[in-house]
Amino acid sequence: MGDCIRVSDKSSAQKLSLDGYGDDEDGGYNLKPFEALYLMAMNKMSITQDDVLLGFDDLLEFCQEEDPDILSKYLIYRDLRTRGYVAKDGFGFGVDFRVYDRGDFGVRGAQFLVFGLDQGDRERAGKFCDSIDEITKMGKEPVVAVIESRGEIIYYKTNRITFENNKP
Repeated sequence: MGDCIRVSDKSSAQKLSLDGYGDDEDGGYNLKPFEALYLMAMNKMSITQDDVLLGFDDLLEFCQEEDPDILSKYLIYRDLRTRGYVAKDGFGFGVDFRVYDRGDFGVRGAQFLVFGLDQGDRERAGKFCDSIDEITKMGKEPVVAVIESRGEIIYYKTNRITFENNKP
């Protein structure tokens, strides 16, 4: 299964594309694991492997072998989709998702770049600030999505801060 799930039906792939799911790559139409988990949970898709129908837990287990953070990514992705946003895979700087403002997918680039953190995770401030600097230079808004212990997602818009040397 790897890091993507192939969509074999061309008409389904076309509909998924229009709705902001998946990408046409590697000679076929592929979904990221978090997209497939979401579509499966919403009963919009079924997945088979070797002619065996997989359940949500089966797919999650397969995906966790490739990406131990897949459950966190899925929870954030599900929350963003439920709120009406289109979210695509991130592209560096530790970003988990590119998020398009409502109605902007296919019209404009992503407005937000989202970092996912589980409650209690630690992130190095220097690395985090460097990422925020790069993102803001691109004209995007950095957002931190914190997954609380109950599975709720809280979003924090961030911006660049500087610490001046304190001299007497």
